[in-house]
Amino acid sequence: MTLKNQTVIVTGSSRGIGKAVAVEFAKAGANIILNARKPFSDELISELEGYGVKTHTILGDVSDFDFAKQLIEESKEVFGSVDILVNNAGITNDMLLMRMSEEDFDQTISVNLKGTFNTIRHASKVMLKQKSGTIINMASVVGLVGNVGQANYAASKAGVVGLTKSAARELAARGITVNAIAPGFIDTEMTDVLSDKMKEQAVSQIPLKHLGNVEDVARAAVFLSENKYITGQVINVDGGMVMNG
Repeated sequence: MTLKNQTVIVTGSSRGIGKAVAVEFAKAGANIILNARKPFSDELISELEGYGVKTHTILGDVSDFDFAKQLIEESKEVFGSVDILVNNAGITNDMLLMRMSEEDFDQTISVNLKGTFNTIRHASKVMLKQKSGTIINMASVVGLVGNVGQANYAASKAGVVGLTKSAARELAARGITVNAIAPGFIDTEMTDVLSDKMKEQAVSQIPLKHLGNVEDVARAAVFLSENKYITGQVINVDGGMVMNG
């Protein structure tokens, strides 16, 4: 299956995994809708368009239901279709459960889980009319096995898994696939702030004995977009980490 000239929306695509996903789809020939809350760099736009594709940026917060509707509608207006949605936007507010504030919990759920629901809710309407589409939600191994200090993040990502499986069942009859990717420890700006000791502890839990990179996750997203007989699945991109979970 070719992705040439298909429309791909990538939320949270200004850096890290989201940026890598956008680049990987551009390499495959897809036109890219970039979404984040802050403006994108000219360098990223130039890199993407260097692959001969079109790009369009839509700034805003997907946890806002009305903005999510605008994101989908504007994407369709600009490129004529909504073929692939990658829900990557997410935040962390890490804190031990007994010290976690209500705001820390609510904000994480709002962006990571409700934001994913919002975009699926509006994109599915377009995809149902098209009788085709691919939705990929970014979960996490933390949502599968939990983690100390990340009760809110784990809950949000576990919710994404349940949402993925339910949406996959509802939308399959119209040829729409819905899957999730669960990254493990990936070398990003978020992991850069960890101490060397914490990184060593993380690597010790990974059978392959090294952190993943953003391209590992991005290639999984393209794979799921190209294969139309995979739906309702959670693909762990974690170096085997969950086997120890």
